[in-house]
Amino acid sequence: MTTLDTRPTTIPQTPYDQLEVVPARHPGRWLATGVVAVLLAMVLNSLVTNPRWEWDVVGAYLTEESIVRGVLTTIELTAITAVLGFALGTVLALMRLSHSPLLRAVSWGYTWVFRSVPLILQLLLWYNLAYLYQHLDLGIPFGPSFASVPTLSLIDKFGAAVLGLGLHQAAYSAEIVRAGILSVDQGQHEAAASLGIPRRRQTTRIVLPQAMRTIVPTAVNEVIGLFKGTSIVYVLALGELFYTVSVIYGRTQRVLPMLVVAAIWYVVLTTVVTVVQYYVERHYARGAVRTLPPTPLQRLRRNLTAGISRVSAVRGATR
Repeated sequence: MTTLDTRPTTIPQTPYDQLEVVPARHPGRWLATGVVAVLLAMVLNSLVTNPRWEWDVVGAYLTEESIVRGVLTTIELTAITAVLGFALGTVLALMRLSHSPLLRAVSWGYTWVFRSVPLILQLLLWYNLAYLYQHLDLGIPFGPSFASVPTLSLIDKFGAAVLGLGLHQAAYSAEIVRAGILSVDQGQHEAAASLGIPRRRQTTRIVLPQAMRTIVPTAVNEVIGLFKGTSIVYVLALGELFYTVSVIYGRTQRVLPMLVVAAIWYVVLTTVVTVVQYYVERHYARGAVRTLPPTPLQRLRRNLTAGISRVSAVRGATR
């Protein structure tokens, strides 16, 4: 009969100072890094060595007067339509959350229609509004009018672009704002109601500031989309950035360099909006995080201070 020894065995322990530290190997990471580095070098080499990019033409037209005017028109159009779209979108979102069946139905119907009809079609419809209504009247509904304005004098190319882009954007903004409001914890609504705070004040001082943490990232994406979406108003022959570039390359036959000019300006505008987004998100993060993330200047200052401290420590050690 065989018996098993159940006594615990003692495993000799190695002192920690005698353990050999073996660094972890990551061959996949190094392989991926090498592949990406090679691809990046190939792209940069192509941009530098291929003469057909015509970087001299790009540099000559990048700050050309008509291009700058087109950029300013793009900025103006984007700013106006963004304000109009999000202002109307906020109203539509509040209507959608209202207890009134009529307000909810109108908000839902507006969003459904304007998200269903292509933007280019909306622009053309607004531009041809004078065909349906020669005059726009101001007065009592179904009653006498006090003033009348010719539609063509009121809605020109720029006006049609603002109406088309702004009303189209409002349909998407309404869903963004509604999602942000619904993301606020229901307990916040109940706590505000229990304190007797009026519903309008609950919305403007309690709900919307908290909803902005959810609204801002998606809203900025929409604004960036508007910057690029303004290029579609070329169908109205409005002198924004893309239309201006297309006119120039149609005259000079320098298609690719002019497209690069437009791409550079769109990247610059998007970068500026992204920087603004960072600071807006940081502002609304107050109260949600204990320590706000550092700004780029604060991060740069911290890195410089750390670098100076390391240099001083090295100099002190070598003396």
